[in-house]
Amino acid sequence: LKGIRVLDLTTVVLGPFATQTLGDWGADVIKIEPPTGDTARNSGLLKNRGMGSNFLQLNRNKRSVALDLKAEDGKEALRRLIPTADVLVSNIRPAGMARLGFGYEQCKALNPKLIYAVATGFGQEGPWRARPAFDEIIQAASGFASAMGSDDKPEFVPSLVADKLTGMAMVSAVCAALFQRSQSGEGQLVEVPMLETLASFWLTEHLFGGLWKPERGTMGYDRIINKYRHPFKTLDGYICALPYTDAHWVEFFNIVERPDLAKDPRFCDRTVRPKHFSELYQVLDTLLKDRTTQEWLDAFDEADIPAMPVHTLEDLLEDPHLKATGFFTERQHPTEGPIVTFASPLDFEKTKTEFRRHAPRIGEDGPEVLREAAQILRGAHLDIEFKGFIEGDAILQGAVDVV
Repeated sequence: LKGIRVLDLTTVVLGPFATQTLGDWGADVIKIEPPTGDTARNSGLLKNRGMGSNFLQLNRNKRSVALDLKAEDGKEALRRLIPTADVLVSNIRPAGMARLGFGYEQCKALNPKLIYAVATGFGQEGPWRARPAFDEIIQAASGFASAMGSDDKPEFVPSLVADKLTGMAMVSAVCAALFQRSQSGEGQLVEVPMLETLASFWLTEHLFGGLWKPERGTMGYDRIINKYRHPFKTLDGYICALPYTDAHWVEFFNIVERPDLAKDPRFCDRTVRPKHFSELYQVLDTLLKDRTTQEWLDAFDEADIPAMPVHTLEDLLEDPHLKATGFFTERQHPTEGPIVTFASPLDFEKTKTEFRRHAPRIGEDGPEVLREAAQILRGAHLDIEFKGFIEGDAILQGAVDVV
């Protein structure tokens, strides 16, 4: 995405997760923040105010410009940046963006080729279109919480899964819209609703019996939601082992010294096993307790049966595979000192992802970005529409003052 400029009007997790990926893939991401900064700047652990751990993990490869979009000077600065951009990304509710003067039609008038991508809580054709939404709200509304726990005692996934999955969907949507523009020359509005994104993700396997009409069956993939499905206790920890084919199961039962189970009519055939998952999982729970995790892993590896140990979060920092692939890196942040972080997990043969910039301080790139915009507008002969956009004008000076 080198050569693509993204105006990032997002906050917290969903939007920054998406725009960071665009930045990892080469886009010039300009983070537009209020003078007080993204609210995520002070979430997580902090060594210095405004540079919390969550913010540092979500905002690499971006430049920060601080603008007060409730003030006319701030609005005018953004109006001047929009014609220089390829993409504008927002997770502000559409009505709020329109009140600020930056709804889709307003931005389209400034830049007809703009990809205007907005993440919403709910699809804009439905009755909940104006409701606010955060991760837990969507986990509740999408069926995640009920399936994670039960209908009687719902539970949240211990991750901001709704934000991050919707962020991934937004990256895909932006790239698709950019490709369409490369063919047609046209910009467009792209809406990415959280509820619909999570519902489609969740129902891929869990629509299950709800697929058929008019005789609707039970929803929820029974193997996945089975209460006995969990990692299994070993002599010194836990392991996840997943024989999959009939041949896997025969080999597995030999390894655990129960070859008789390979002939059990409940477990011997893949067309029958799904009817007996509860019994099978309970049997497995009794078979793996008398050897260490590593002993089981060695045996399963030799038989090519999928298996991995259960890691703690702390274990990941020392995981030999992640170390060998260079997943974690130690870097020197200019204000936060030495930090451990990771870049994009994807690998492109010809266009490697790069860690080009640390997460910025509030507004630190304002003068640089606005000077560049002035040069772009002059080069495109747009400076007549935006009078006085030069280095000494009030808007640029305001950005310098913020820094």
